[in-house]
Amino acid sequence: MTEFVVLIPARLSSSRLPGKALADIHGKPMVVRVAEQAAKSNAVRVVVATDHADIQTACEAHGVEVVMTADTHESGSTRLAEAAAVLKLQQHQIVVNVQGDEPLIEPELINRTAEVLVENNVQMATAAHGLHDFDEFMNPNVVKVVLDKNRNALYFSRAPIAYPRDSMLRGEKTLPEAAPLRHIGIYAYRAGFLQRYAEMSVSPLETTEFLEQLRVLWHGFPIAVEVTGKAPAAGVDTQEDLDRVREAFQAV
Repeated sequence: MTEFVVLIPARLSSSRLPGKALADIHGKPMVVRVAEQAAKSNAVRVVVATDHADIQTACEAHGVEVVMTADTHESGSTRLAEAAAVLKLQQHQIVVNVQGDEPLIEPELINRTAEVLVENNVQMATAAHGLHDFDEFMNPNVVKVVLDKNRNALYFSRAPIAYPRDSMLRGEKTLPEAAPLRHIGIYAYRAGFLQRYAEMSVSPLETTEFLEQLRVLWHGFPIAVEVTGKAPAAGVDTQEDLDRVREAFQAV
């Protein structure tokens, strides 16, 4: 069994749903629900990394380990780099980045993302699933990824990739026979590589697409991708998402 630590980046500010990290889900803040779900995985430790005292207080009140980080981080990965340093994680320690707005994330997906990092002998891994809806394929809010034969990422984009040239020229709203892949926002890294990531220069690709993982590819490091058989439950970005998650917890 692959040993790993889950770190959960959580900030209070959110443009579409202010304060969502502390949004109540049947008596507990969302960030606590995420930590509890992550604890169902094989993680040896689950820690929230935040920049806000209210989130720290909420985590401590529910027995969730939490570490304070700076409020200047522009990405979850750099926040976790600071958290890993504060926690004095060993350079070889595997860290899984579980987003703080994913209270329905499947524990097995967390496990597999860590395992594929080891299996592919890389410094970073993530996940994806087949995309079968044309409108989602064209939606810039849906991040797509294309892979090489070893299931390492070639590129991530908000654009429709791989682009089905012939069917598009004919004006057809059909997807390629080989389903495009939708990126799932979960990452695994070695703690040492997190520190290296924080020291890398910002790439022009990530500033164009607003995708932090493109920094890794631009600097020449492979990202292994676990392809899952089904789409995971969506995270919380809007009030409608929050209502759906509350219903899901109520049904349990």
